[in-house]
Amino acid sequence: MDTGKPDQNPSDVSSDDSDVPAVTAEGQLATVAAERDRLTAEKADLQDRVLRIHAEFDNARRRFERERSEYLQFASMDLVKQILPVLDDFERALQVETTDQNYATGVGLIYQRLTETLKKMGLEAMETAGRKFDPNLHEAVERVPSQEGEDQAILGEFRRGYYFKGKLLRHAMVKVAVHS
Repeated sequence: MDTGKPDQNPSDVSSDDSDVPAVTAEGQLATVAAERDRLTAEKADLQDRVLRIHAEFDNARRRFERERSEYLQFASMDLVKQILPVLDDFERALQVETTDQNYATGVGLIYQRLTETLKKMGLEAMETAGRKFDPNLHEAVERVPSQEGEDQAILGEFRRGYYFKGKLLRHAMVKVAVHS
């Protein structure tokens, strides 16, 4: 039967038929490449997030250790602060003139032992004699007009100030020279 069309050999495929499978393969390749790029970007994002979370964890751990260390270091600060009035009482007792030398020696030894123990814990007495008044460290209880020395020089101390492990524990109460 003759249809008027020349017989086509199956190996002779028209160019239109070959383009369809080629476009599909190229499309699949482009889809796979896009998926690969998306997964690569997602992997990089996840790696970045993991690194950031790891860094945040390390920072939190270090901050916790630092805070724990500071807490342990300054845990005794409140106790020492409560003992300071007792130390003040001993200093006043040592200034009192007494005829009983045994009593004075006993009080002196107790005071010395207490101060040594507090020093080992981190208590440091503030030096005020001959220094200039600093409102961050000193509390001016009395201002005395004076032409001698510097203006705002500390002339005397009413109550000693203290540092505890380098931090201000108590202000010193002082008498300050004021030039008029």
